Parts: sequence; structure tokens; C-alpha cells
Amino acid sequence: MSTNLSGLKPEALWKNFEELTKIPRPSRKEEKVIKFMKEFGENLGLKTIVDGCGNVIIKKPATPGMENRKGIIMQGHLDMVPQANSDKNFNFETDPIEAYIDGEWVTANGTTLGADNGMGVAAAMAVLQSKDMVHGPLEALFTIDEETGMTGAFELKPGFLDGDILLNMDSEDEGELYIGCAGGTNATSKLLYTENPTPANAVAFKIKVGGLKGGHSGIDIPLYRGNANKILFRFLKKATTLHGLMISEIEGGSLRNAIPREAFAHVTINKAHEGAFLQYVKDFEKTVKNEYATADPGLFVTIESAAIPGKVMDEKAQVTFINAILACPNGVVRMSSDIPGLVETSTNLAIVTIKNGEAKALSLLRSSVDSAKNDLGENVCSVFDLAGATTVLDGDYPGWKPNPDSAILKAMKDIYNTKFGKIPDIKAIHAGLECGLLGGVYPNWDMISFGPTIRYPHSPDEKVNIASVVKFWDFLVETLKHVPSK
Repeated sequence: MSTNLSGLKPEALWKNFEELTKIPRPSRKEEKVIKFMKEFGENLGLKTIVDGCGNVIIKKPATPGMENRKGIIMQGHLDMVPQANSDKNFNFETDPIEAYIDGEWVTANGTTLGADNGMGVAAAMAVLQSKDMVHGPLEALFTIDEETGMTGAFELKPGFLDGDILLNMDSEDEGELYIGCAGGTNATSKLLYTENPTPANAVAFKIKVGGLKGGHSGIDIPLYRGNANKILFRFLKKATTLHGLMISEIEGGSLRNAIPREAFAHVTINKAHEGAFLQYVKDFEKTVKNEYATADPGLFVTIESAAIPGKVMDEKAQVTFINAILACPNGVVRMSSDIPGLVETSTNLAIVTIKNGEAKALSLLRSSVDSAKNDLGENVCSVFDLAGATTVLDGDYPGWKPNPDSAILKAMKDIYNTKFGKIPDIKAIHAGLECGLLGGVYPNWDMISFGPTIRYPHSPDEKVNIASVVKFWDFLVETLKHVPSK
């Protein structure tokens, strides 16, 4: 197992990425990587700006003879999704990512890799470092907190950037050019409940739903993988009816933008039901493993004895909240009528917790149609209203409307065809690229998104294809060389 990423081609890009893996940069904890990027730009002698919210902007003049070309903004986000396997002892705020080469891929040991969006950031760094590349006026925009709130894109102000064309390097299939994306909204539902003393003659257990692939809650949502929260609450519904199960605590999922891979429950039942309950767990696991045999073959449901808790959830609140979770929309809601194979609207029931008198459900709603996104939000609100819960919709961000007449799109199609002998696929993506927000601040920008091939982003199985990085880099170099004139 080789960990020498800097020995891969292109060397400058991989060396930069290897440096990024050593810098803790989970979303909303980007202080170290902001400092690193500021020093990086200053050490190159380039004009470097850190704006009020932490975005880093680095400017590089055109090479001789290229001054009349349109200005390019290379854009990527500094933060990464912090996801680790439950058996991995890892602190994303202090520990370096343990990246290694696995055949044709680079991946990480038990955690997310950070190729999303470390690859785009590393590529922009390599361009800024280069002394022999041909390019017009360049700016690099490194935003913060893309993964949890798009804070950097929301807070970017007019007047900082001078370019005409935005190259967003945050998509995940080499050979594809993205010209549109979905918008999104957060839904947070809360139900306050009474905690009652644990009944007499109770025995306690910890239930775990795990082994799921999870993944990106936009890109991977049409794969119909298991949602650990939905599976756990399906288990709880029947166990409550058959065996008088009572909930002490629930913890399912960890990030809004990741399909939940694991969910845990601390529960009690009457000791008289113990044998039947243990058999129910076995039967339930067999049922769901059969259902998800193709989409999620690693799925498991485990049970172990636990300490008897002092308090459990009020029975009425438990029943209504279980029903609300089961009724809450999750997964693909509608496919696009305009672009074959593209998800138009979806939702991810990402995080569910029950603890200390408060039950919470957090979802991320996505759609390329704003009215459909708003309607889905009302749907989620209605479900939890019936359960007596309150729901707040916030963090709304717009989608990016495709422009098939884009000048940079035409140029990049021709460049790709000349270099690789094929026309790249032109697509929109069911994910929240920053382009929609950035284009609202700089409406003059002509925008496009591209990148190397990354699989299983937002999960500990994340990996980037080595050969695709070479093509991505070569394409970027040729694009910068052939940018249209002003």
C-alpha cells in the first residue's frame, strides 16, 4: 500500500493534494486551511485576499501575449465532509487524512478522502505555481463551508473579482461538463416530549443499523441505497406494536448532505417479551438484507444488551414521532421531464435524534425547480405538523439555470474533442454546486463545472481515479491556453 501521492502524475497537483490531506478542514472548521492558502499565495508573490467570511482569493497576471483574453476564475471549496467508519478512531479537527494508492484509485483509510473538493483546489494551486503555463488573467477563488451551508458563496461580495469566466472544478465525472445544478433547502423538525421513568421489569438493548454505503445525498440519491434512519424507525414501529418497545435515545446519521449509513437506538422492553423480541430482530434483519441485497449488500442489524436507562420517551410522543419519521419524504421525489435520467426533486432524511426530552429530524431538500422545492418543504412541514412538531425551513439557495449558448461551453467542447477525440457529455447535476449563488453575485460570469472522476463522495469509501486526474489536468491546461479573447 503506497502513500506516496506526490509520485503520481501530474506531480504538482498531487503534491498539493497530499499537502491538503495533512491539514484538518472539516466544514466550519477551516481556520487552518485558510491560513495555509493565504500563506501559499503570499509566498508565490501573488496578490492574496481573505474576505470577511474566510474566502481566499489569489490573483495571477496573464502570461505575455495573453493579456487580451477573458479573465478566468478557477473555483473550488476548501472544506471537506468529515465521515468515518464507526470503528475508526479519528478526529477530523486534528488528524491528517490517511490517503493511499489502491490500484487505479486514491482513497483513504476508514474516512472520507477530501478529493471533494481537494482535487479542484490542488489543481488551481498547481496553475498558480506554474512558471511555464500559458494563460490569460487568472484568479483563484477558494470558498469555505460549501458542504454544510455554502457560507462562502452566500457571503461573497461584489468587487473582489474581475474575471469573466468561472471554472468550477467541483464535479465528479471526467469527460462531462456541467452547466446547471439543483438548489436546496434545510428542514429541521423538533418535537418536545416528556421523559417518564423506565417501567419495572424492563430489560434494555442497543440496536444498530449499519453496513450501508451512504454517499452523496444528491448525486447518489437515484441509486436507492438504504437510509439507516428509515430502516431503524421501520424496525421501531413494529417492535413498539408487538413488544411494547420504549425508546430511551436515538442517534441516526451525522450530516445533512450524506445519506445516513448508521443509526443507533437505546431501547427497553418488558422482560417477558425478551425471547420473542430477539427473534424479531433476526427476522427483521433477514427481511431488510433481502430487500437491499443489490443496492446495499453490507446492511446489518445488530442487538446487544445495555444498561437500563433511568427514563424513556413518553409513549404517545413516541408513537407520533415514529409515524412522522416513516411518513417523512425521503429519496427521489420526481425525475426531470426535460433532461432524461436527471433527478429533479429529492430529499434526504439525514439526521434523527431523540434525547433529553427533544426529538429532532433534519432533512436536506433539493430541486432544480424552485416551486417544486418549496412544495416539498410544505410537505415535510405538514407531516411533522400532524405529529405536533415544529419545522423550520432555512438555508435556501438557488439552482443554476443551464445556458446552452455559453461561449466557454462551446470552447471547452471543441478543446476536449480536439484533445481526446470525443465530445464531452453536457449535463446538469442533482447537487448544490456553488455556481447558482456565485452567479447571483457576479451575473456577468459565464460558468461551467468539471472535474476528475470521484466515487462515493461524502462517505468513507470516497476515492478518485488516478487516470482521470491526468485527463482533467490536461484539459484544464488546454482550456486556459485557448480562452476566448475579450
